[in-house]
Amino acid sequence: MGVKDVLVVGGGIAGVQAALDLADQGFKVYLVEKEPSIGGRMIQLQKVFPTMDCPSCIFTPKMVAVSNHPQIELLTYTEVDEIKREGKTFRITLYKKARYVDEERCVGCGICENNCPVDVPSEFDNYLGARKAIYIPFAQAVPKVAVVDIDNCVLCGVCERVCPAKAVDFTQRPQTIKVEVGAIVIATGFKLYDLSRLEHFGGGKYANVIPSLTMDRLLIPNGPYGALVRPSDGKIPRRVAFILCVGSRARNPLVGYPYCSRVCCMYTIRQAQSTILNLRKVEVDVYYMDIRAYGKGFEEFYQRAKGVGVRFIKGRVARITEKENGNLILRAEIIAGKDSRIVEEEYEMVVLALGIRPQHKALARLLPDLGIDEYGFVKTVSPKLDPTTTNIPGVFVAGVAEGPKDIVDTVMQASACAMRASAYISGL
Repeated sequence: MGVKDVLVVGGGIAGVQAALDLADQGFKVYLVEKEPSIGGRMIQLQKVFPTMDCPSCIFTPKMVAVSNHPQIELLTYTEVDEIKREGKTFRITLYKKARYVDEERCVGCGICENNCPVDVPSEFDNYLGARKAIYIPFAQAVPKVAVVDIDNCVLCGVCERVCPAKAVDFTQRPQTIKVEVGAIVIATGFKLYDLSRLEHFGGGKYANVIPSLTMDRLLIPNGPYGALVRPSDGKIPRRVAFILCVGSRARNPLVGYPYCSRVCCMYTIRQAQSTILNLRKVEVDVYYMDIRAYGKGFEEFYQRAKGVGVRFIKGRVARITEKENGNLILRAEIIAGKDSRIVEEEYEMVVLALGIRPQHKALARLLPDLGIDEYGFVKTVSPKLDPTTTNIPGVFVAGVAEGPKDIVDTVMQASACAMRASAYISGL
């Protein structure tokens, strides 16, 4: 009888769902997440479409369930270092980075963070706000344990002195953990298209040209600024443009990839609605090629955005330039039937709906036989009939690691992936 434990790589919604489904069937699950907390991208969002529900309200109970499940060993701040196969068993070497905080002692009170003198741009707020050199990643973090950013720490010792639980430990060292599993679930999620490659849109140099994830952080009441303001000067914007298909559906490989990222239309419609409902007196324009409202309730959501005042402009933005006051000039080709015209419009803030890219390169290097498609996503044996099984027996994939998809499709695929993995290690 082979090993029946499972390794799940990635602590976003796909990894968490797969881990819970497997653990509920009685399998031992090692859930590995490279960041200090599970949560992935979903926990950073302001709302989810088309219901406009709170992502934290949906996801946090699942995150807590993972940490409390007797069949799940949660290994955060940990990466897969080596994978060796012997028969049907995978021998895994994990590299757990030093937190310099004792996870058993830390109570998540935040006193260390409040007293730390070092400010560092916050990754969770997409580098808008600041965090400390010792910090808890976000309010709902699981585990809610501080971590020391040793690269930015000045070793002043303040956190060590003020910690009431005596949890700060600068003698900690990285750990090597070895486990044996019968199956691996790849749920490594995604990253956004690299903004610096878009020189015609400022290449990340214009403060008021922001990626979509940054807009989500601005729209959240407890975000970095506590209000929807433009980053350059803190002013409330009165004209905001959203540009779709940035880095997606591109014929020129220098500015993107030819595939559709599937979620950009709908999350932009969500953000555009939220901008109007938040600021009231604001003009919001969405520049698009096509609106792909394919899912349940998506068309109605699109029409609702029109109803609250979002203006949809069919056309392609060619270039963005910045004025001295921080405002932005969009030069675009507007399409009306068979005719088109070139226009220039001035906005106070521009939001780019960046396409999504896979982020499993490090893991793929450890599985050199893993099938990867022409765009970098993990290939499955049959995208239609078996969208979770890879070409390597015992290795399965869920979520955006397999291809662009929204949260609903990700959760469904993660549950399907768990069933495939359980059937495989059970010999069914």
